[in-house]
Amino acid sequence: MSVPGSSERKLAGAAAGLEADEIVIDLEDAVAASAKEDARKATVAALSAWGGGVVSVRVNAARSPWCHLDVAALAGLGDVPVSIVVPKVEDGGDLAFFDRLLDGAEAAGGRRRPLRLQALIETAAGLERVSEIAGASRRLDALILGYADLAASLGRAPGGAGDLETWRWAQEAVLVAARAHGLQAIDGPYLGVEVDEGFRAAAGRARDLGFDGKWAIHPAQVAALNELFTPTLREVDRARAIVAALDRAERETGQGAVAHNGEMLDEAVRAAALRILARAHPPGAAR
Repeated sequence: MSVPGSSERKLAGAAAGLEADEIVIDLEDAVAASAKEDARKATVAALSAWGGGVVSVRVNAARSPWCHLDVAALAGLGDVPVSIVVPKVEDGGDLAFFDRLLDGAEAAGGRRRPLRLQALIETAAGLERVSEIAGASRRLDALILGYADLAASLGRAPGGAGDLETWRWAQEAVLVAARAHGLQAIDGPYLGVEVDEGFRAAAGRARDLGFDGKWAIHPAQVAALNELFTPTLREVDRARAIVAALDRAERETGQGAVAHNGEMLDEAVRAAALRILARAHPPGAAR
């Protein structure tokens, strides 16, 4: 769930407990240039007293006048468990810049827990180099597909974020790069605030493609996304049974494949089962 760092009311509401996996405080697109300084101060104040779940901050892009100030402010927050969403990542060098900047800022601020990164893929250059980006930083946890800026970069109308065929190649590219490098793959927001048929279709397609989650831009969307992306009890029970059967076969017979309930199970099936269990019990979030 994305909230603007310039709105103290929305920051307070997010900290009070929106039922989202992660709150993303936005210091970039949602904040006018004249409000950047105030938004950074409000965000730091909110994070200093943060009592909610998992939180990240979308800082301003590299080469902007505010990027290094945003990063230094977050690194100076002690060990508040926050991660940084890096916008408009276009190559591995962008993440290398953040790595070096954070190394120094964390040392200066005395931070013991390294800040983690999430990369927004939202330009033509970033999409072309997404595999390079996925392997560029030891801090990187996730790739996020950003539709609005990507549409502008490609010359497309931004309203097509729910159109699977329009965005299929971009979704597949981000998903494959994320999986190849052991990262989460997060689908960008549906560019509307309603929980309507288009929203549900876009979210369902992202889930079916294999994405781990999807950004929301309105609180009303959070419950619907939780419902769509949370495995059912039957799916969880089946996943647990698969893992247990494979563990038992390996322990008792040394075999890596086993027949179970009329189905042949192997390590590929285990990997899918473990992904379902991870989505059912994600670490450190109010999910």
